[in-house]
Amino acid sequence: MLFITNRFPKQSIRSRTGRHFDFDLNNNAASNSVFFCERDAQDHYTEIGSLELLKRLKETTCRQLLIYIHGFSNLPEAVFEGAQEFQQLCDNAKKDEILVIPIIWPCDNDLGVVKDYWDDQKAADQSAYSFARVLEKFIAWRNSEKHNPEADPCLKRINILAHSMGNRVFRQTMAAWNRYDLANGVPLIFRSSFLVASDIVNESLEKGEQGELICHASRNVVVYHASDDLALRASKISNLKNKIASRRLGHTGPEDMALVPKNVFSVDCDDVNNAYDLKGHSYFRSGHIAGKPGLVFDHIFKTLLSGRVFPDDEFRRTTIIRE
Repeated sequence: MLFITNRFPKQSIRSRTGRHFDFDLNNNAASNSVFFCERDAQDHYTEIGSLELLKRLKETTCRQLLIYIHGFSNLPEAVFEGAQEFQQLCDNAKKDEILVIPIIWPCDNDLGVVKDYWDDQKAADQSAYSFARVLEKFIAWRNSEKHNPEADPCLKRINILAHSMGNRVFRQTMAAWNRYDLANGVPLIFRSSFLVASDIVNESLEKGEQGELICHASRNVVVYHASDDLALRASKISNLKNKIASRRLGHTGPEDMALVPKNVFSVDCDDVNNAYDLKGHSYFRSGHIAGKPGLVFDHIFKTLLSGRVFPDDEFRRTTIIRE
C-alpha cells in the first residue's frame, strides 16, 4: 500500500529513495519533511520518493484515487488496517475502481513528545504545512510536460475521505496552501470530499470560515454525522475544558445549511452508527458484519461511482441513512 507521511522516521530525515523506513513512534511531533513510501508488510516500509509514487498512481488500473486522512490516536498500523478494510470493500464492490492512499500524520501513543487529545490538535495544525507541500508537488507534477505530456495526461479522479480529527488536518492544509502558495484561491482538484465524524466546529464550512476552502477545492462535500457519536462527546468535553464551546460538525452536520456553499451535503447516520461501531465513530466501513459493507459505505461508494450525491434529485442536499 502506498502512503504519505510527515511522521519522523528512526532514520535520518533526509529523504533517500529505496531505503528502509521505520516510524519513530516515540516522537509524535509533526515533521516539516514529507516522505512518500510503500508498506511492504506489517511494520515494514520503504521510501520510494514523490516521483515514483505519483508515477504509480498514474499507472494504476484503478480509475479513481481516494486519499484517506485518519483521525486522532491512530498509530500507523491501525491506520493501515482501516485503509485496507476500506480498500477491500471497494474492490469487492467494483474491482479496479478505487485506490486508497493513506496520509499518516503524527498522533499520540501515550509515550511521545506531545500527548493527549489537545496535543493531537496541535499536531494536526502543524501537519498542514507539510501536506500543503504535497499539494504543491502534485500540481507541479501534473503540469509538467515531462511527466504528463499533452498526449499522455493523468486522468485519475481524486477524492478525499477525512475521518474525525483528520478533518482538521484537511481544513488547515487547505488554509496553509491558500495562504502561502496560491494567489487567487484554491483550484478545483477533488471530485468528492467525504467528511466523516468530523472533529471540527460545525460552522467550519460556512462562507468566510477556513473550511470554506474545502468546498472551493471539491465538486462535492459530503458531511456524515451522528448525534450519539461517543468519541466526539469526549472531544466536546475536552474542548469545553479548554474554553472552546461549539458543537462538532460530526455530531450535527453543518450548523445552518443556508450558510454553507451549495455543494455541501449532509447525511445523518444516527440510526446506524452505533450498530456498526461500539463508539459510533468509525461507521463508514463495514456494517454489522466485519468485511461486509454498511449503508454508509454504500452511500460513499455510490457517490464515488457517479460523482453525484443525489443523482436523482439535483436540488436535494440532506438525507437520513436507515436500515
